[in-house]
Amino acid sequence: MNVILFPHIDPVIFSIGPVSVRWYSIAYVLGIIFAHWYLHEVDKYKIFNQKFHDSLLAWSIVGIVFGGRIGYMLIYNLSYYSNSPTEIFKIWHGGMSFHGGLIGCVIAIIAVCKKHNISALLIMDLLACAAPIGLFLGRIANFINGELFGRITDLPWGIIFPGDDLARHPSQLYEAVGEGLLLFIILNLLLFFTNLRSYRGALTGIGMTFYAIIRFLIEFFREPDLQIGYLLLNLTMGQLLSISMVIIGMIIITISIKNPSNL
Repeated sequence: MNVILFPHIDPVIFSIGPVSVRWYSIAYVLGIIFAHWYLHEVDKYKIFNQKFHDSLLAWSIVGIVFGGRIGYMLIYNLSYYSNSPTEIFKIWHGGMSFHGGLIGCVIAIIAVCKKHNISALLIMDLLACAAPIGLFLGRIANFINGELFGRITDLPWGIIFPGDDLARHPSQLYEAVGEGLLLFIILNLLLFFTNLRSYRGALTGIGMTFYAIIRFLIEFFREPDLQIGYLLLNLTMGQLLSISMVIIGMIIITISIKNPSNL
């Protein structure tokens, strides 16, 4: 059976004294910078001033980092962090929940938009179209870290990851393509070539729904978290959360279609 050995890319890009810059951190930074740039570019009528942009950028970072970390601790590994509280702050080791980061980011967007009297749904629609690039970069970083790998496979592109002797699906790359590039293309086609932008919240709901469907399907190729394993109906935690996202996304779409805006 032909297999591919993990390329052993150093998770650390460079170090300056005790400070190390990692691919995982850079993925988050680049994803947020891209979303910030994207919002500037699609705002061709300059609806949002620079103060709003800067405030949104700052608080979105706080929401993503805190929400992602807290979400991971509560959903995936509460007992571990309860016994090792100092590990909570070591986000460079990984351990970020997309669902927690999403909730944290949404809270930040709502708070900033309320302060500046701007529609939060409009901003979430636009950022939903940019976010998949951040997801793409994050999954590439997961691959570089050799974490969140897939289930055992005999397919020719199976990869033997560090600390393992079995070929596995490179599920991080599946997610990078599906949750990242594919979702980015779908949402931007809808944004620029349909009138869905006139329905505030529609792109947000569609983004959530498509992400959840893609994530649900790819989870069949991804090894479940060791500390959790399989849950209800032999599904993973990621799949159960994705089912919830589909329901919420569909509700948002239904409500938004009934309440079109003038934008």
